[in-house]
Amino acid sequence: MSASPAASPPAPGRAGDTAWLAWLCASRMSFGFIFMAYSGAVPVLMREWHMSAGEAGLVHTGWHAGYLVSLFAVGFLTDRFGAKRVFLATSWAACASAALFATFADGFRSALVLYSLTGLCSGGSYTPGLALISQRFAPRRRGGAMGWYLAASSLGYAISLFAGSVLIALEGWRAFFYAAAAGPVLGMVIAHRVLRDSRNIVAVRHAGAGVLLSLVEVIRNKPAMLAIWAYAFHSWELLGLWAWLPTYLAAAATRDHGVAAAASIGALLSGVSFATNAVGSVVGGRLSDRFGRTAVMLLMTATSLFCSFTFGWLFSAPLWFLAGVAIAYNLSALGDSSVYSTALTELVPARYLGAAYSLRAVLGFGLGAVSPAVFGLVLDYATRASGERGTLAWGAAWLVLGAGALPGVLAIARLRRASAPPR
Repeated sequence: MSASPAASPPAPGRAGDTAWLAWLCASRMSFGFIFMAYSGAVPVLMREWHMSAGEAGLVHTGWHAGYLVSLFAVGFLTDRFGAKRVFLATSWAACASAALFATFADGFRSALVLYSLTGLCSGGSYTPGLALISQRFAPRRRGGAMGWYLAASSLGYAISLFAGSVLIALEGWRAFFYAAAAGPVLGMVIAHRVLRDSRNIVAVRHAGAGVLLSLVEVIRNKPAMLAIWAYAFHSWELLGLWAWLPTYLAAAATRDHGVAAAASIGALLSGVSFATNAVGSVVGGRLSDRFGRTAVMLLMTATSLFCSFTFGWLFSAPLWFLAGVAIAYNLSALGDSSVYSTALTELVPARYLGAAYSLRAVLGFGLGAVSPAVFGLVLDYATRASGERGTLAWGAAWLVLGAGALPGVLAIARLRRASAPPR
């Protein structure tokens, strides 16, 4: 383990940076395969496992709850042991948990337990990956680099859903789960290759700077906390979108197709939206390098809020139109994710960055974990009230995502006033 002073900036550019980032992104993309396995199969699983929308949403919540615990833990582990070491060590747990879920999930209770465990073991490729990029790239290139890293996640989600659109129809949901569980294995192999020659850097910390002191330092940092709260409300909207988009599109497709075919169509169209929103991550990061972080945050947030408030009420529109709105929705909802991550590296000293990411994980994924369950409960209630799962039910459910994300606009506006927008 080598130490590096917290204040030492990254080199302005190193030979092999592009190839290094490409391989790291490929690893992150592969770990992302398991993230959408359950979402892509929900339309079929609700019928075969006799789940209500509330129960289906609760499994999503279990995943996100486990994921937030994972992110909280690996943030502090990254500060203590270094990003490279944590990234590689946690990849083994991701592989094992994904295999358990794919093999033994056979109903609501087992899926809730095993998918929660999978989420608990899946955070090691996120926060340490961001820290690795922060260590390697200077601020003027960092937003774009982090944009590529988050874009890789979206590509992983898209590939997983594309596979699901074929496997669910041909071989069933179990085959889809096995294919998704192969992703973390591939990600682990790639990670060991790309990080083989990278140093394990641990930022120098003050004597006695433990978990509590690190958190206190972050909480006292007003601009950092505003960025964290903005991300938290953003996560409410984003994680709810990711959980229910395939099911919503599949429900629209059932107007002309059977359940299994509609599930495949929903997964396919959702995969298309994830593939295109990878562009949003990169463009958002690069725009923030040029025009400032908070300006891009406000633009993307306003666009995604408009989509949240209107998407469900378009349920009776043609499927091709819904797919187009889904692309715009995903582009804007994810387009500022890299910006939040980059801004935090510029608002928090390096020795506390892991703690900042951990606190952000608790607040962001805490709200995001609740969001899919609330969406499902509202969907069930509105369905009973209206007598059908139609426009009123879906409109009310999507409305919940927009309402929960609204306070994020205030946090971003206050961040602009609290400090000069980081560039």
